[in-house]
Amino acid sequence: MRGYSQSGSRFFMRFFMWFAGKEAAMLKECLENVRRTAPLIHNITNYVTINDVANVLLACGARPIMSDEAEDAAQITSVCAGLNINLGQLHKTGVEGMLRAGKRANELGNPVVLDPVGVGVSDFRRETAGRLLKEIRFTAIRGNASEIRALAEGRKTAGGVDADAWDAVTGGRLERDAAFAKAFSAQTGCIIAMTGSLDLVADASRCFLIRNGKEQMSRVTGTGCQLSGLMAAFLASNPGKALEAAASAVCTMGLAGELAFDRMREDEGNATYRNRIIDAVYLMTGEELERGARMELL
Repeated sequence: MRGYSQSGSRFFMRFFMWFAGKEAAMLKECLENVRRTAPLIHNITNYVTINDVANVLLACGARPIMSDEAEDAAQITSVCAGLNINLGQLHKTGVEGMLRAGKRANELGNPVVLDPVGVGVSDFRRETAGRLLKEIRFTAIRGNASEIRALAEGRKTAGGVDADAWDAVTGGRLERDAAFAKAFSAQTGCIIAMTGSLDLVADASRCFLIRNGKEQMSRVTGTGCQLSGLMAAFLASNPGKALEAAASAVCTMGLAGELAFDRMREDEGNATYRNRIIDAVYLMTGEELERGARMELL
């Protein structure tokens, strides 16, 4: 019995090492595919962070274009490889642009990412998100835990665009949160990325836990918006690997936050940190991502 147990343990360790190596190589491949293909990504995004989204896309090797004008949204989407829709500064005329762009991306078979910023804060945001989910086929939904739960459950939140403490993914609630993410993925047909101090990226049957990132990233406006843009680029450059591409984008952004923080001086604050995060994405190699990613399958 003891010999069987030791053999089983050795088998498990060999399997774990094989799996970890395979997943790390996948991350490297996903990043390198973005740089090789340089996808053009249409972003209908938050005016507060639009410049940062553009710069982080350039940093990872993709190419950004921005427009929420209904008259040209579909035509712009027609020449792009992916679409990123962000509800951060929602207005009525922009909604029509989102719908036209999303439907055109669906016709082309291009990936579409939804970032439901503050979806639980107002009726307008909840109603718009519901309409978008009904009329557009999204590839991935990325938000903090409160945004994802508000979207799934149609409930209000009081924390603005930040996650409530109860909703946040923690080590003590991983089983609950992973089951929720997989169930919501099955319901919507989308990859679900719940990001925060711990990140979960799930489809209907698998869920990755990602431990990269720094708490200080929450003091920089727009890191979530940047990640949604990155995710659209990774999805566009890695067709047929939606879960892996989304997880790779999350690892890239989280690792960039770690590397940027390590390069900070004592006399530098969050404005410098913002720039260093973008620089870290620009300088990151596939090998560095492979070594630095902390990801496991739950």
